[in-house]
Amino acid sequence: MTRWPRAQRAMGRAHARLYRISRGRVGGRWFAQAPVLVLETVGRRSGERRITPVLYLRWGNALVVMAANAGSSRTPAWWLNLRDAGSGAVQVGAARWTVRPRELTGDERDRAWRAFVEMYPQAEHYTRFTERRFPLVALEPAPTTPAPDR
Repeated sequence: MTRWPRAQRAMGRAHARLYRISRGRVGGRWFAQAPVLVLETVGRRSGERRITPVLYLRWGNALVVMAANAGSSRTPAWWLNLRDAGSGAVQVGAARWTVRPRELTGDERDRAWRAFVEMYPQAEHYTRFTERRFPLVALEPAPTTPAPDR
């Protein structure tokens, strides 16, 4: 898939739109039943709104996502946009709220990595495609918008 970035982006946009329209009933699970959220960011160069489906892991009051780009050596644009903006929005099912990203490091990253791979074993295979270490990012509820209990 990473050899066809335009097709990958188009499929991601279609997935995100279907997810949003159906309030997560379509596209809410990926392979191995891994849960999917829709992440909304603002393009750091274009200033345009971007929506991207991303696998996630619940981690306390945060959602952990992996900036793997399906194992590509390129860092996904959504992570660069989110990091630069310092905030974004997520939709999980019908619920939507604002988040702030925090890249996990050290022991916390190691624990989250193991939990992510347990949830989605394919993630470990992505490491074979590149030397890049995939950022694990905690999407924490912004202070003004608490995450819904689910």
